[in-house]
This record gives sequence, C-alpha cells and structure tokens, in this order.
Amino acid sequence: MNAKIDSGTPPKVKKVKQKPKKEAIVNRLTSATLEGVNAKVIEVEATFTKGLPGFAVVGLANSDIQEAKERVKSALLVNEFVFPPLKITIGLSPSEIKKSGSHFDLPLALLVALNKKSFEEKGLFVFGELGLDGRVKSSSMIFPLILSLKEQGVIKRAIVPQEAIVYLSHISGVEFVAVDTLNEAISLLKSGTFKANVKQFDYDAKQLKIANKVYYYEEEYEGDFKEVKGQMVAKRAAMIAAAGMHNLFMEGNPGCGKSMIAKRIRDILPPMEEVELLSIAKHQFLDGQEPDFRAKRPMRSPHHTATSASIFGGGSGQAKIGEVALASSGILFFDEIPHFSKNILEAMREPLQDRKVLIARVQSKIEYDADIMFVAAQNPCPCGNLLSKVKACRCSEQEIKRYKNKLSDPFLDRIDLFVVMQEVESTDCSDVTSFAMHKVVIEAFIQQKKRGQKRLNGKLTEAEIEIVCILTTEAQNILHTAISKFALSHRSIGSVKKIARTIADLNQHEKIEKKDVLEALSYRRRA
Repeated sequence: MNAKIDSGTPPKVKKVKQKPKKEAIVNRLTSATLEGVNAKVIEVEATFTKGLPGFAVVGLANSDIQEAKERVKSALLVNEFVFPPLKITIGLSPSEIKKSGSHFDLPLALLVALNKKSFEEKGLFVFGELGLDGRVKSSSMIFPLILSLKEQGVIKRAIVPQEAIVYLSHISGVEFVAVDTLNEAISLLKSGTFKANVKQFDYDAKQLKIANKVYYYEEEYEGDFKEVKGQMVAKRAAMIAAAGMHNLFMEGNPGCGKSMIAKRIRDILPPMEEVELLSIAKHQFLDGQEPDFRAKRPMRSPHHTATSASIFGGGSGQAKIGEVALASSGILFFDEIPHFSKNILEAMREPLQDRKVLIARVQSKIEYDADIMFVAAQNPCPCGNLLSKVKACRCSEQEIKRYKNKLSDPFLDRIDLFVVMQEVESTDCSDVTSFAMHKVVIEAFIQQKKRGQKRLNGKLTEAEIEIVCILTTEAQNILHTAISKFALSHRSIGSVKKIARTIADLNQHEKIEKKDVLEALSYRRRA
C-alpha cells in the first residue's frame, strides 16, 4: 500500500524585522606631535561602544600620553562628569608615528566629555595639559608645534591654554582661543563658536622697513668695542664679518683680546626678520629654555670638552638638537679651537658648507637648519708665546706643527676671514665704539636687502655670487693675479668675492672696486 504524499504548500515562515544597528559615535579633533624639530598633524578620534567599561588610547602613544588617562579622569570627575558605562577607545592617527607630549590631555578630555554629541571640527587644533582640578596648563612643546604647523601652512585656529598666550601671541596668522579650564573648552565646543580672544604681540625693539619687510634690532651693548685697546685690523675684520655674517678666525697671544672681540660681535650683528626671532625661540623651547623674544641674535660658546652629541645633537632614542641648532641665525664660537676633538672639527664642515645638520639614528632621523656665523680663536702655539716680542716660546717645531695640524685644510677652507692679532702695547687706545660699528653694519645690511638678497653676503650660494658680486675691470684683474699667485681654490675665490662684496657695501660702492678686493685678499689664510 503506497503512502499518501501531501503535495500542499509549505507553511509560511514569519520574517522577523531586524532593528538597524546603531552606529558608534566617532568624534574627531586635531592636535600634533613633534618628529625631530617639525610638527606632524595627528587626528584624535574617540568611539564609545558596548562592552566592559574601559578607557584605552591606541596609536603608538608614549608613556606621558598613557598617563594622560588618569589626568583626564580626575579632571572630569572633579567637574562632576559621569563616565558612561561604555568602552571608550581613543585613536591617534597616523598610527605609525610615535606620539608624545602632555598637550594631548585637552583633546582627549573633550572627546570623552562630549560623548553624547556627534561633532567633527575640521581645521580646529587643540593643545593643553590638564591639572587634576581641570585647569588647562601650558607645556614646552606647544610653541614649537604651533610655529611649525604655521610654517607648513596647515593651522588657522587653535584652542590653547591661557597661560601660553604670553608666548603664542608672537605667532601671527593664527587665531588663538585661550581657555583657563576644561569647562570653558567644553562650553566652546558645545556652542560651536570659536572667536579669537588674543591680540598679536608688538615687539619692543627698533624697526627697519625695507621693501615692505620689517626687520628688528636692538641698540644695547653688553660689552663695548671701545674696551678693546688697539687691534684695529681685528676690529675691522670683526665688523666685516658681522655685516655679511662671514666666518671669522682669530690667532694671537693669550690676553690679546680674541675672546673680547668675539663676545662683542653679537651686539653689532645685522637686524632680524620675525621668522628668525620665532625660530630662535622655537630652538630655545626645544632646549628647555624660556625665550625672551629679544631682537638679539644668539651666541653659543661650547667648551672644548663638549661631546659630539652636545654640539650637533643626538641621543640614543629621540634625537635632540645641539649647540649648532641653538646658534642658528647667530654665532657659534669655538675658543681654543685646536683643543676640540678631531671628529667635531671635521663634522663642522657640513653645517659650514650646507648650513644644515642631519642626525640619523635607528629610531629617528632629523634635519635642522644650521645657518650660523662661525667664529674661532686659537693661540699661535701650545704655550701661546710664538708671536710675542717679549716672551720666549717654549715649544719645539714638532709641537707647533702638531698643534696646527689639528685643523685640516678642508675645514679651514670654509672660513672666510683670517686675522693675526697684534701684541698688546701700553700705547694702545680705543678708537671705535660698538654703537658706531653697529650703525655701519646696518647701512651695509640695507644695501644687501635693497639688492633683493634673501641671504647676507657670507651665506651666498655659487649661483648668487655670480649675480651679486659684480667686479669692475680693475678689480677683476687684481683677482686674476691673486688666483695665479696664491693658487686659490674655487671655494677660496668665492670667499674673496663675498668678503669684497661686504667691504664694498661698507664703503657704499655699487660694484666691487680694486681696493675692496685688495682688502679682502689681506684677510685670506696664509699657508
């Protein structure tokens, strides 16, 4: 008996309507971190998802950012904020860049505090360290970060600590919204209005306007050239070096005034642009100093026992700047230069030639400007009495040769002016003041800028030398004779032209004349 087959329609299955998944709220703010001496834009984003309550920061965050979680918790709880029973994840991107700095506290806290409100403020940067009571405090990294971002042209507006405004107001072109507390910052984001409340700083210095550009300088002289008795040739060379930011080398007996002259050159250096003032302040912040924003070029004088890392920068992990960077736009002075290590002296060839220094480490590589005026001084021999008319030299020929051979020809070839100091005599008198020398330097500076030079004479490139250093026929003949007679190298010829150009500016000559070249040749290095 066959079984009966039911061919009826199958029963209908009820479709259960699935509720649409609720997307997690992702809020974003922008901050930055330092990579070497330059800022990298960092996007700070937060999500709040179901799960075990927690607070995590991801994206190669350093220990000081991980510690920020505790500061953020305390600041929010003190201000009666109730943490949601959700898993809070803060992401810092790009994730391959190492991030550091307590200035990430404020963006982290704002993202957590506004978890119920969806927002994404593009172009708004946020910086600030949090106190445990919710106060917004400054940190040493905020100024270098914002200045670097401004130089890159990526920042227009920023929420910053009120106490940082004393420094940040120097940076023009950025709208600063200053806050004292976390609650103030939260109210700003809730309202969505970010009105700048900071006035731009006015520099308390002498101003010089050339071709719509403003330059700053001071007429304050910590040490006066009138205190240097005699040494007319050396003081003339110092004025030429200052006017064109040329490298200078002085040789003479102990006590003849080498260090006195070197320290007084700083006061007669040319005026500076605002960019240079801010760059100096940036380097000071990175070195842990508090900048004064004076229109005074820096001068660094490391001891001969200083290490290579302290001169050029470095470190086993994060590479840091050294004396060369801190002297950028100013003077780096090496006293008793033969006592510096051979490695340091040979490494100086790169910044003297290219005006840059590259520090390469396994974990980091940084390049920074080293636009320095290099000044060096040495005795003529180990005992110092070789050039003396009164004291007898106690050194053997071998000792003198070994002493002078510490400085290689390629290194010395990068120095423009060489001066042999005169021995001090009782009849020596002061013939010029720093104020008078500075006035002449400023006149020469005006001549250089009126020609449209971006760089001063001592820093001209090979191509710029051909354009700027125009010689008269007589001057050209003198130079050709000197090239044949003294076997001048290509670099030495360039140095002579640059020095002659500065001398011509000091003498108010449009073209380089015969006497300008003759004086420039008098400062060349003797073999």
